[in-house]
Amino acid sequence: MPTKEKNYWLETVTTPPAQPARDLPNSIDVAVVGAGFCGLSAARTLAKRGVRVAVLEAETFGWGASSRNGGMVLTGMKLPVPTLIKRYGRETVRKMYAASLDTIDCVEQIVREENIDCNFSRCGHLEVACKQAHFDGYEGSAALVKREFNHELRIIPKSELRREIGSEIYLGGMVDETSAGLNPARYVAGLAHAAQRAGACLFERTRVTSIELEKNNNARKFRAHTSRGAITAREVILASGAYTTDATPALRKKIIPIGSYIIATEVLPSDLARELSPRNRMIYDSKHFLYYYRVTPDNRMLFGGRAAFFPETESTVRKSAEILRRGMIDVYPQLRDIKIEFVWGGTLDFTLDVMPHAGKIDGMYFAAGFAGHGVAAATWFGAKLAGLICGDPNDIPFDGIPFRGAPFGLRSGNTWALPLAGAWYKILDFLS
Repeated sequence: MPTKEKNYWLETVTTPPAQPARDLPNSIDVAVVGAGFCGLSAARTLAKRGVRVAVLEAETFGWGASSRNGGMVLTGMKLPVPTLIKRYGRETVRKMYAASLDTIDCVEQIVREENIDCNFSRCGHLEVACKQAHFDGYEGSAALVKREFNHELRIIPKSELRREIGSEIYLGGMVDETSAGLNPARYVAGLAHAAQRAGACLFERTRVTSIELEKNNNARKFRAHTSRGAITAREVILASGAYTTDATPALRKKIIPIGSYIIATEVLPSDLARELSPRNRMIYDSKHFLYYYRVTPDNRMLFGGRAAFFPETESTVRKSAEILRRGMIDVYPQLRDIKIEFVWGGTLDFTLDVMPHAGKIDGMYFAAGFAGHGVAAATWFGAKLAGLICGDPNDIPFDGIPFRGAPFGLRSGNTWALPLAGAWYKILDFLS
């Protein structure tokens, strides 16, 4: 069976897509740019609170990173806790970590309330140590997380690792039982239907080309020009993530779009699937230039990573398929003769400080920088931004932290330096 250059998750979506609204209104209370996890979560919350909201999506609902990821609903943040505490202080980091735990509950609550059939499961995640030094650091990390955040992480020595993963190459692991997994394409489709049922107007293939701030007698409003005409809104939420364009140049300059690629095997025998992942964890390794992988609900091995740092193209997808297959066989030699059935790519939104950010930019609300944690984080940030517009107190601990722009060669639209960033991460993995 030849490998299909298409997204496996989209093959599993059987419900009809949410129907786009036909006519763009002249005015609306809130315009949301982007129909991924963040934008649709914001629209759902706003509509449920009686706000007239329109979602403007350049492609189709969930077209970007929201349907192309590994479906991992993860706790924590990308940076080590000591680094975060040194940078932001203990109290702020406590709030950040608590927020990262709340994001999982947020997704679970939406799935339950909206009855979204997306295979949501609190299966936990497993981080596996590629080097002894990485494993040696786990005990201190777990103790620090317990002491500072009252959250349990469990250390798995190498002698017990076979209970968690059918691979011999790692030096141990660390488990967080709070994390979850789901089918991201079904989840984002469910979010679109939920937002629509609540009263949000969804417009696909409606590319925003520019947004202007208009003032009239001390009243201000935004006018968004799109491929289907213009719309006026009292507030705007920018939820375009890695696909942010020069329609909002101030935000685009701060986003680093990084390619992430995934392969999925043919359906595996159930006993082999259980051998690979006995507890069906979401798994990722301890490198900077990492691999992440899991068994899908229908028993495929899904294996992803930063095989190429450039955003996805036909060339990078094909090259990444071979790189990831070699990586998968290094981890699981028992898959050497298993066929790869799907390969696809997507683009993640990183920031220079590898942190999520939210707040206002040019007078518009935004959230960005989810860096691979977007299933949970983007959903939570979308709901929080909607709450701010509705007058809720601002309890987002990531709002107001310094948000530097990306260097010219890394920012969205000017990514010639991304291979250098990838080489730097490989050097860090060699030295660590």
